[in-house]
Amino acid sequence: MADLQINGLWKRYGTVEVLKDIDLSIGHGEFVVFVGPSGCGKSTLLRMICGLDEVSDGQIAVDGEIVNDVPSSKRGIAMVFQSYALYPHMTVAQNMGYALKLAGEPKDEIARRVQEAAAVLQIEPLLDRKPRQLSGGQRQRVAIGRAIVREPKVFLFDEPLSNLDAALRVDMRMEFARLKERLGTTMIYVTHDQVEAMTLADKIVVLNAGRIEQVGSPIELYQRPANRFVAGFIGSPKMNFLKADTQAGSVTLPGGRLSVAHPPAGLAEIGVRPEHLRIGTDGDGRIEGVLEATEHLGSDTFAILAVEGADRPLMVRLPGEQRLDRLSRVSVTFDLADAYGFDSDGQAVDLAQGQANAA
Repeated sequence: MADLQINGLWKRYGTVEVLKDIDLSIGHGEFVVFVGPSGCGKSTLLRMICGLDEVSDGQIAVDGEIVNDVPSSKRGIAMVFQSYALYPHMTVAQNMGYALKLAGEPKDEIARRVQEAAAVLQIEPLLDRKPRQLSGGQRQRVAIGRAIVREPKVFLFDEPLSNLDAALRVDMRMEFARLKERLGTTMIYVTHDQVEAMTLADKIVVLNAGRIEQVGSPIELYQRPANRFVAGFIGSPKMNFLKADTQAGSVTLPGGRLSVAHPPAGLAEIGVRPEHLRIGTDGDGRIEGVLEATEHLGSDTFAILAVEGADRPLMVRLPGEQRLDRLSRVSVTFDLADAYGFDSDGQAVDLAQGQANAA
C-alpha cells in the first residue's frame, strides 16, 4: 500500500491548461474514483500519476518520495487501460507474466505470481487460452491480473468497464468491490459513470474543466454538494433546478413556492432531487405542472412535468405502481430539508441556516 500526495499540479499543452492547481491527498488502501464530464482532465491526471504524461508545474509524491522525474516503470504503479492491450499471440499466463519476464524475474517466481493473481481473479482455467478465446469480461480480468502480478503500491484504472455491455458492467463492479477487499491496495479509478463511482469509492474526486470541484465520500457528495455542478452531476436522475425569487418568509419558484422563514442572502436557485418530490399538497415546497410523459421502469415511475417559467421539465421519481394521465395538471411537494440552495455563482447556500436565524 502507499499514500499519494499531489500539490499544486498543472498540466499545459502550449497555452491550453488541461489541469489547474490540483491539490489532492490519497491515503493508504483508499479506493478513490475520479469523475467528471468528458474533457475535464481526469484521464490526464491519471496518466500524470502513472508517469505517462509530464508535469508542467507542481509535485506528485508516493510515500513521501517526489516522483515527477521518476520513470513510469520505477514508480511502483500499475495501470489498467480501457482497451485491455493484451498481446494476441500470447496465452493468458504469458500476458500476465510478460512484464515480470522483461524485468528479469526467475521463471518459478513468475509462475507463482501468475497463479496467485489468477486465483484471486478466478481465471485459473483460462491460463492456456489466447485473448481471442475470451469474453470481454475475461479479457478485463486478464488485464487486471497483469497489473496484480507486478505487486504495485498503487493501482490505476482508466475507465476499465466502458467497453462492456450493461449487464457485464454490473458483474464487473462486484468483481472490483471484491478485489478491493482482497488486495487492500491503494486504487485510483477513472470513470464517467457515477453509478460505478457511488458503488465502489471510499472517496470521490469530482473534476470539471481541469479543476477539482469537491472531494468526499459518495454520501457526502450526494447529501452536501458544494456547488451546483456537483449537485447536478452526482445523483441519477439528475437534480432539478428552479430559479428562486426571494421574499420575506417564502421563495417564489416557477409553478410554485417554497416556505422559508428567512431566505438566505444571495439565494438565486433551488435544487431538489427527483426522489424527494411526491404527489400531493403537503410540504414546505409546492410546484404545479402539466404531465408531458411518464417512464415506467417496474420499481419506479418517472414523471416529466412541464412547469411554466422553468428552464427545463421537472423530473419526479414515483413508486412503480403510480399511474398518471398525460396532459393532466399535477401538483408535487417536497420538504425544506430536501431542498438545496445556490447563489448566482452556483455556490451552495444553507437554507437550514436561514431557518435557524429566524428562530
